[in-house]
Amino acid sequence: MELRLPSPLRELRDDRLAPHGVRLLLKRDDLIHPELPGNKWRKLKYNLARAREQGCTTLLAFGGAHSNLIRAVAAAGARFGFATIGVIRGEEHLPLNPSLAYAAGRGMRLTYLDRSTYRHKHTPEVVDRLRREFGDFYLLPEGGSNDLAVLGCAEIPAEIDEPFDVICSPVGTGGTLAGLAAKLAPGQRAIGFSVLKGGEFLTAEVERLQRAAYGSGSRNWHIEYGFHFGGYAKRTPELDAFLADWASRHGTVLDRIYVAKMMYGILALTRAGTFPPGTMVVAVVTG
Repeated sequence: MELRLPSPLRELRDDRLAPHGVRLLLKRDDLIHPELPGNKWRKLKYNLARAREQGCTTLLAFGGAHSNLIRAVAAAGARFGFATIGVIRGEEHLPLNPSLAYAAGRGMRLTYLDRSTYRHKHTPEVVDRLRREFGDFYLLPEGGSNDLAVLGCAEIPAEIDEPFDVICSPVGTGGTLAGLAAKLAPGQRAIGFSVLKGGEFLTAEVERLQRAAYGSGSRNWHIEYGFHFGGYAKRTPELDAFLADWASRHGTVLDRIYVAKMMYGILALTRAGTFPPGTMVVAVVTG
């Protein structure tokens, strides 16, 4: 199956938006490819090219036991001819959960780091240890966010053929927001919705990623920190009710880890009058 690019852009009809004069477009990056959806393909695109340029034949990625990046790297390796290694946080548990079973089924070699060592995964000591064990590899950071990932995500605004004022994305590591904001037109702005509790460090991380990719940062974005619902992959009755209501209204199931928190936040900001009447908002559905 070929990559679906540009990803579809569809307007959401929701009676909670109309009274405030706000229109909402969904940038359906989740439909790019069933195995390489959303920001994962955007983040991998230029990294795969760089790995090829450097003559690397193996990709190594870090992630938790349910990591979307681990799945995507395994799929990309199988599709584009790379061997893949997944370094998983924590201990091995058998049988493998569906995410890790999928990765293994795509040929990924799985290895595990205890949580203490995993916290230092990007230090030279840990990386050198992995190279001694596995040989040479192209290293992908946790979440896939680096300067090349930013360049991939920065291509999203140019694909949107409708005039818009605000573009939104969930934020886990900051790469998608860094790219989006870097390529906005004057007068446009970006809002990120942190999925992490205590994620205030993400502001500095987005700034760092923009500097790494472009040499400087932009001032046309900010991150909302009040819609994490307890933290990464956490859920509450309020979030569950929102998901059920969304499915009833729109006939689709939102990704609860990232996208649901963003959509909840957009509607909350709309109710609060954050967006002036006539505002066109784009929400990037990352997976």
